[in-house]
Amino acid sequence: MQKILDAIQADELDAIGSLPVPEHYRGVTVHADEVEMFKGMASRDKDPRKSLHLDEVATPELGPGEALVAVMASAINYNTVWTSIFEPVSTFKFLERFGKLSPLSKRHDLPYHVVGSDLAGVVLRTGPGVHSWKPGDEVVAHCLNVELESPDGHNDTMLDNEQRIWGFETNFGGLAEIALVKANQLMPKPDHLTWEEAASPGLVNSTAYRQLVSTNGANMKQGDTVLIWGASGGLGSYATQFALNGGAIPICVVSSPEKAEICRKMGAELIIDRNAEGYKFWKDESTQDPKEWQRLGKKIRELTGGEDPDIVFEHPGRETFGASVYVARKGGTIVTCASTSGFMHEYDNRYLWMNLKRIIGSHFANYRESYEANRLIAKGLVHPTLSKTYALEDTGQAALDVHRNSHQGKVGVLCLAPEEGLGVRDHEMRAKHLDAINRFRGV
Repeated sequence: MQKILDAIQADELDAIGSLPVPEHYRGVTVHADEVEMFKGMASRDKDPRKSLHLDEVATPELGPGEALVAVMASAINYNTVWTSIFEPVSTFKFLERFGKLSPLSKRHDLPYHVVGSDLAGVVLRTGPGVHSWKPGDEVVAHCLNVELESPDGHNDTMLDNEQRIWGFETNFGGLAEIALVKANQLMPKPDHLTWEEAASPGLVNSTAYRQLVSTNGANMKQGDTVLIWGASGGLGSYATQFALNGGAIPICVVSSPEKAEICRKMGAELIIDRNAEGYKFWKDESTQDPKEWQRLGKKIRELTGGEDPDIVFEHPGRETFGASVYVARKGGTIVTCASTSGFMHEYDNRYLWMNLKRIIGSHFANYRESYEANRLIAKGLVHPTLSKTYALEDTGQAALDVHRNSHQGKVGVLCLAPEEGLGVRDHEMRAKHLDAINRFRGV
């Protein structure tokens, strides 16, 4: 690994293909024999630092259409939190099911799971049938893994019946020194970003793009009013940028004055601090309070001059979903993914059916949407929201930050990169956008 890192650091990328691939590498894992370790505990009390391990693991065999990537940096997504606390199910169930698909997929069914669904790095090797990428290419990866052997995925790859999220439903993910990906997951690394900055948008940027911009999601247009929950967080920070960049009007829901200030720095003007307003959408575990929905709707109309949201960008889930359905305008759209506060949503269907609203389920993004989202990053039209970066050894703490929502934007992880600030190619473009790139830093 050191020889590979030395070549990358010396900008001798043409030599990468001639260097031997290590038989082992360091990766962040969960262990199959520990899936019951948090049994009986409340989700909030489960500690990823206890379940995430930094292990030496065997480098997987490279198959057709695949690539091995030397990972310079990665990032934390909520799916890594779910993996680490073994909710809603153990990911080893995903790996077992995937392992039954073919002799090649059997590699993924192991008693350990190398996690992580983001990366920025350098291609080490490509398998048979890969022609668009070669050793030494600087890349980022989106996390869509599909087989495309059935007709279902050929209009929209997210509908393939063997669609999986790499590093969550597959093994050999990005929180490691080496990752195994399908070559069609790879995209060019934006030249003006560091390794850790380039690694951070991947999953959340593509997810927000499909959810809000794509015709497969809310199909946002100029002038739309968009209510964005968690507008300074991993998903919401990109939704806010897409709304502003696309001529829409974001209403940013945040939970502190500091988060409100981040949204203002992105250019948003309409902001609701939900903690300051004291919204309590649930009276108890089983009863929602429609009066609180009404109070939220009134606040939105005060900000917008009397307009209800055309689109509600939903991802908290159970805690907010009843309110989201209520406040959307007549004929409006609630587009939902993730459900970080709970998967069992409840809402009053009268406000959906009588007012002709739509609920759209959205999950990650297809190849084209991922490419378009990355292109916007590369052109400096949308920017990373990286707030803090940890060493690979401290991935457990990074995941705990996300689990407890004590972070802003995205939390990065250095893998092979020895320090922050490396990997920039286009310094002139970087200087032009430096304030926007650093907007979330240290917050």
